[in-house]
Amino acid sequence: MSKDILEHIKTILAVIPEKPGCYQYFDEKGTIIYVGKAKNLKRRVSSYFNKQHDSNKTRVLVKQIRDIKYFVVETEEDALLLENNLIKQYHPRYNVLLKDDKTYPSIVVKNEYFPRVYQTRNIVRDGSRYYGPYPSVYTAKVMLQLIKDLYPIRTCKYPLTPESIREGRYKVCLEYHIKRCKGPCEGLQTLEEYQQNISEIKEILRGNISQVSKHLFDEMQRLAAELKFEEAQKVKEKYEAIENYRSRSTVVPPMLHNIDVFSITENDPSAYINYLHIGNGAVVQAYTFEYKKRLDESKEDLLVMGIIEMRKRFESRAREIIVPFPLDLELDGVTITVPQRGDKKKLLDLSIMNGKQYKVDKLKQAEKLNPEQRNTRLLKEIQEALHLKELPVQIECFDNSNIQGSDPVAACVVFKMGKPSKSDYRKYNIKTVVGPDDYASMKEVVRRRYQRLLDEKAPLPNLIITDGGKGQMEVVRSVVEDELHLSIPIAGLAKDNRHRTAELLYGFPPEVIGMKLDSPLFHLLTRMQDEVHRFAITFHKDKRSKGQTRSELDTIKGVGEKTKTALLLEFKSVKRIREANLEDLAKVVGEAKARLVKESLNQETTK
Repeated sequence: MSKDILEHIKTILAVIPEKPGCYQYFDEKGTIIYVGKAKNLKRRVSSYFNKQHDSNKTRVLVKQIRDIKYFVVETEEDALLLENNLIKQYHPRYNVLLKDDKTYPSIVVKNEYFPRVYQTRNIVRDGSRYYGPYPSVYTAKVMLQLIKDLYPIRTCKYPLTPESIREGRYKVCLEYHIKRCKGPCEGLQTLEEYQQNISEIKEILRGNISQVSKHLFDEMQRLAAELKFEEAQKVKEKYEAIENYRSRSTVVPPMLHNIDVFSITENDPSAYINYLHIGNGAVVQAYTFEYKKRLDESKEDLLVMGIIEMRKRFESRAREIIVPFPLDLELDGVTITVPQRGDKKKLLDLSIMNGKQYKVDKLKQAEKLNPEQRNTRLLKEIQEALHLKELPVQIECFDNSNIQGSDPVAACVVFKMGKPSKSDYRKYNIKTVVGPDDYASMKEVVRRRYQRLLDEKAPLPNLIITDGGKGQMEVVRSVVEDELHLSIPIAGLAKDNRHRTAELLYGFPPEVIGMKLDSPLFHLLTRMQDEVHRFAITFHKDKRSKGQTRSELDTIKGVGEKTKTALLLEFKSVKRIREANLEDLAKVVGEAKARLVKESLNQETTK
């Protein structure tokens, strides 16, 4: 691979999401040469490029990859179904050839007078309702068996009609005698009663099976309580299969055919339009592209432009278009649908999900190439969240540190364009406050900091953040506004009872600014808080350490800095110096100095 291709592949690998989905590898001609599925797209696709492969076929495949595209779905099962569809659609060179053209199984409610319900792989467009596809035959069989256990429906293939029933052409079979069928073939069950069962069966197959799931769970618990563990295990397997089916989402319902799906996701100045084409119950085309806005076009206008562009580019003749909102668009012989629920809404949601993923990945790619762009975006988010007049290019954070009032210190850290500017960090020994008074200490430090910046005519910050709640914010405000007559926005980061950053406060009186605790913006603010806390604590520890050393060695007359340093390098602590014998001390600083140190430390001990 050339250097440019490697960089292109690395850029994709850096942003590919850790979600279920399918991936496609393209060669230099733009032909799909491999389709794969993954529970975790990032981990699976990256594995092709970050390790040696034993298989010669895999090594040859990797050498031919020139581009990667991927499609995210909700579950691993959906990825399995989508992979099957894509392989059949494109016949990639390096995929295992399918020995038959079987699809995954579905369950059909047949369009008949007394409908049958059975498993099938063949989709016939005769008005019947198909449910699935199911990722395994086992799941489909469990569903069918459950339905048969709950509802007495016919399994025979008799072509039942009102006339044939009236004429008595058919007789009941064993299923009737073992009470698995109520004999509609002889008119022993009314059509209304049978159709009521079919309606409930359809609800189950749509996924509305909470009552069925509860029934199985209760049965499992009852059998376990009666110590019938083998029977309980069988019911448990059914329960888990049903719950698994209940929680899954279908990539494409099997009866949807020749449909285009469009969605739009905006991120000024760009708009991302996702296009899916559905044919024969499968996603056969998936594409996302970007529009750069020029004249503040509306999302409706952009989506119309995208629909025209994509249908022309892919020569689509779909007779139905699914979109997220009404459009002023008329196409001959084409129905435009805005679904609110059901299978078509699931398709629209799938398109929206992939459009959003494309937007996120494009943003990540841009930020990888230009790290400053990410910081600028986060600063703009701060500006918008706090309604600041200007971008907070320079942010300063303050924190105090003391232990029961001893050795009180404070620190100020400075972030410029979202990054620590360590040359601008400042440490402060508290000079005018006696005892553990955090508010008074904060007042002193803020006053000293900004009075000096004013005297030196140095740039002032665009935002001040205090490590504390409303009280600390008011202290800072009283100095900045009332004493120094400055207009600098002030925010506060408050912690919860577990001492974790919990909320951002702004304004007077302070109000909580809503933001997600897992967002990059909140991570940036937390990082600032952690940094000023670390800087203050480190300074405080250094001061205490020096104070402890000074109190015992620096007070000895005749012992200078060189002697003290030599002793500490050798013995590591004052305690060890005190415990050392005279001979060991003399080897480091000479007999005269050793005797002086020994006598002085012994006197300190006996006081």
